[in-house]
Amino acid sequence: MKGVAAFAAGLAGLFAAVEASPAAPQGKRTGGITPVTVKGNAFFAGDQRFYIRGVDYQPGGASDAKDPIADVEGCKRDVEKFKELGLNTIRVYTVDNTANHDECMKALADAGIYVALDLNTPLYSLNRANPQKSYNKVYLQSLFATVDVFQKYDNTLLFFSGNEVINDDATTSCAPYVKAVTRDVKSYINSRGYRKIPVGYSAADVDSNRFEMAQYMNCGPDSVRSDFFAFNDYSWCDPSSFEVSGWDQKVEKYKDYGIPLFLSEYGCNTNKRQFGEIASLYSEAMTPVYSGGLVYEYSEEGSRYGLVDIDGGSVKELADFSALKAAFANTTSPKGDGGYKPQGGTSPCPKKSERWEVDLADDELPKLPKGAEPLFKGGAGKGPGLEGAGSQEAGSSDQNIGPAGDGTVTDNNGGKSGEKKGDASSVRVGVLTVLAVAVSAMLLFE
Repeated sequence: MKGVAAFAAGLAGLFAAVEASPAAPQGKRTGGITPVTVKGNAFFAGDQRFYIRGVDYQPGGASDAKDPIADVEGCKRDVEKFKELGLNTIRVYTVDNTANHDECMKALADAGIYVALDLNTPLYSLNRANPQKSYNKVYLQSLFATVDVFQKYDNTLLFFSGNEVINDDATTSCAPYVKAVTRDVKSYINSRGYRKIPVGYSAADVDSNRFEMAQYMNCGPDSVRSDFFAFNDYSWCDPSSFEVSGWDQKVEKYKDYGIPLFLSEYGCNTNKRQFGEIASLYSEAMTPVYSGGLVYEYSEEGSRYGLVDIDGGSVKELADFSALKAAFANTTSPKGDGGYKPQGGTSPCPKKSERWEVDLADDELPKLPKGAEPLFKGGAGKGPGLEGAGSQEAGSSDQNIGPAGDGTVTDNNGGKSGEKKGDASSVRVGVLTVLAVAVSAMLLFE
């Protein structure tokens, strides 16, 4: 029996090792910074409420889309300015998923700075003019490859599944595709065994349908709901106030919203910017509903929103830099949990109207594109970077609609809805089966 016990113990150890392993390699982690999670309608770093105090960071702007965190020299130069401003987050709109980001992400982590990352690039994104055709395997492969690259960094704060896809009432018909992409990215993260990095959407400053979009992204089963919702808001133009800007009304409107809400862009420049909104944004009047925001934008790109002017390797601080630095220095976040709602909760799906043109039923979404399912099992592989043919013409314009949560991966052990199991779960079952059969066989011959 000692032989049986030893053999069984060895197999049990093997099983324990497999059980402890993730479904896919995690890569080298970024030490010294606590990953952020979602609890109720707020972000937390460990047991501490986390408020986004950040800026939008895309030197060169949209017209010259480059990856700023692959530029090690430029990144380390700008990290010093981020520290001077007192930031804990930057938003990056475009990254190259074939580049190396280790040095910049470490420099940011060492400075206590997280990255809110857009997964789309100019060539690989949803096309609001034909969302069905642009929602395809080629597109998802690029997004998933970016997830693969950035999941290993503990200061990857969150992923934006889309940015301003809907920019008026006529384009609200794109909402199901934005939601489908959010669902797919969440499922990919779970299928690969990665930590649960929050996934959500950044909405345009469109007041007529912004609340409906927030509801839509938070309705339905957990597997298709956003982990957060963000929107761009330029309604506070100095000099102003909590009431004059209408921010008091927005707090009232979103008071029952069940997932984290924050401003993905803010900082009206109609008048001289003093960033008076910061005192309100991080006050107890707003923190039960809002989790901070990101000022637009770090570098001057010709639209008078810049905090600094970058000229080659030199950085010149502009007037807005000093104003923002003073506003952050004079504003502390509330102590404790800021009045957040631990229970969270879903929203009702909005009804079709003149300003909300979604024809699908509440429990329907576009199906996973043809050929994309193997990416969940085998991984995305090498991404296309910022080159290639792009993805917007790579699909079909024929609608392919099904149950919203059908086939979604709902946990990071590879488990899927509908009692289907992913790779990680099947490995665990296999090890248990081998252990049981082997021990039984040895008992027969003992």
